[in-house]
Amino acid sequence: MGTEEKFFPGLEGVVAAETSISFLDTKQGEIVIKGYDLIELSKAHRYLDIVHLLLEESLPNEQQKREVEEKLKAEYDIPNQVFDMLKLLPEKTHPMDGLRTGLSALAGYDSQLDNCTAQANKERAYKLLGKVPNIVANSYRVIQKEALIAPLPELSYSANFLYMITGKIPSDFEEAIFDRSLVLYSEHEMPNSTFTARVIASTMSDLYGALTGAVASLKGNLHGGANEAVMHMLLEAGSVKEFEALLESKLANKARIMGFGHRVYMKKIDPRALMMKDALKQLCDAKGDDLLYQMCEAGEKIMEREKGIYPNLDYYAAPVYWMLGIPIPLYTPIFFSARTVGLCAHVIEQHSHNRLFRPRVNYIGQRHA
Repeated sequence: MGTEEKFFPGLEGVVAAETSISFLDTKQGEIVIKGYDLIELSKAHRYLDIVHLLLEESLPNEQQKREVEEKLKAEYDIPNQVFDMLKLLPEKTHPMDGLRTGLSALAGYDSQLDNCTAQANKERAYKLLGKVPNIVANSYRVIQKEALIAPLPELSYSANFLYMITGKIPSDFEEAIFDRSLVLYSEHEMPNSTFTARVIASTMSDLYGALTGAVASLKGNLHGGANEAVMHMLLEAGSVKEFEALLESKLANKARIMGFGHRVYMKKIDPRALMMKDALKQLCDAKGDDLLYQMCEAGEKIMEREKGIYPNLDYYAAPVYWMLGIPIPLYTPIFFSARTVGLCAHVIEQHSHNRLFRPRVNYIGQRHA
């Protein structure tokens, strides 16, 4: 037998990196992003403000906001060959797999791929932030055999993203709700996908490779795929009573219920969920239909009463996206698109202060003579 060391399944509670990017302060109930409370940021700032904060270390002034937006708009276009390649994928391909393929393919168009300096990675991050929404929306359209929707540079970044997804120019209200969701998904310390990106980056692999690995991680329904599962449950039920019955049945059968609980928050509510709950209420009020809000509230009460656990961001983001007209298979790709800036910041930090990840194991197998 090998020498046994203390083992933490899932690395729970293990500190794997030092970072100046973000921190989940469970004692204060804050998600700290570059020194700011993410929830307060989401109330007063837009997604591109968070982009500037994470990549440039400060919140932008008006001139800097315009510069960030223009920089991203200049990177909207995707090489036609990438879409030609995506057309070869089977129709049943999940959009996360289409995104993973398209993102990986972009690496071949980077003539400075091996340059992993902070400045080179920062410029690469802006390029990816400009292109990922296009890949998310149009890789899905390609796989569905639908016509591509070209970006409209006259729209804001978030409005353009929503337009390419739905084919409709959103109202200012819809744009604001969608933009807030991007802010809330933008960065969240060290979840599995971010850890995956940092592990890959620690080999001095390139930014595209690190983000491609993060896509694969985020696809799992224990991480990013939970928002899709939540919406399928809501649609399966269709009413408050049926949703309550569905959750009670799952609880009786000890089935996992997506959208509740979090490894870090444990017995506390994800503060981002409260922001999306408010967004859902606003959408329901605007459309004169509060069914999804009532269903979600009923489910929240059952889970608190029966299990003492609370909603996470995915629980309320799912119905918000549904009411914005977003196809369910795109919920997780949108999560990734929003998180791209956080992932890029982590890869930049990892490359700048690198130490190769190389953990050990406790060997529990046999030892033969």
